[in-house]
Amino acid sequence: MSVREKDNPALFAKIQEQNLLRQYDLLSNCIEIGMEKGIEAFDKYTLWALNYAAVSNISQFGGRYREEPIYVGNHLPPHFRDVPNEMDRFFSVVHENWTVIDDPTTLPAYALWRLNWIHPFVEGNGRTARAACYYLICVRQGRLLSGKKIVPERIREKRAPYYAALQAADQAWSQGHFNVSQLAGYLGDLLKAQLADIN
Repeated sequence: MSVREKDNPALFAKIQEQNLLRQYDLLSNCIEIGMEKGIEAFDKYTLWALNYAAVSNISQFGGRYREEPIYVGNHLPPHFRDVPNEMDRFFSVVHENWTVIDDPTTLPAYALWRLNWIHPFVEGNGRTARAACYYLICVRQGRLLSGKKIVPERIREKRAPYYAALQAADQAWSQGHFNVSQLAGYLGDLLKAQLADIN
């Protein structure tokens, strides 16, 4: 069962917003588990669950990797046959660098960029990438962070620098380099704003 945006835009928007609230509740639980079990708790099952929560009733293929081509503006994500391997590599980078990279936003920036680059799901990739990013921020800090608006909400409100930072990371990657510093700086600013906006 699903609702198409063009058939009922108001209902579609309402369901999307409710899904985001449900996804945040689930994300909070995932963060608690991550703090208890360590970074190895961050796996494909976590992302599948977060994606399913984000797209319930608007996509029939939520919570599983895509098995078809997908097109995102000027970006052509990897072939669907390559998605499982790309995702294994993604988790490997996060796990292997967890105790190596001390900066609080570099690995979350990597997750945000790489999940958007791979586009592993049919729908809800941005929402899932933002949730994964926030998961890593909170687990790195060892707590569910306070603030009126959390980083994923702030990204949604301030998209132009977000898209520019994603494109900068894409460009570096296409030239054979890994560089998410612009995205990490952007996340750092949003995180500071969240923590300053507690009351």
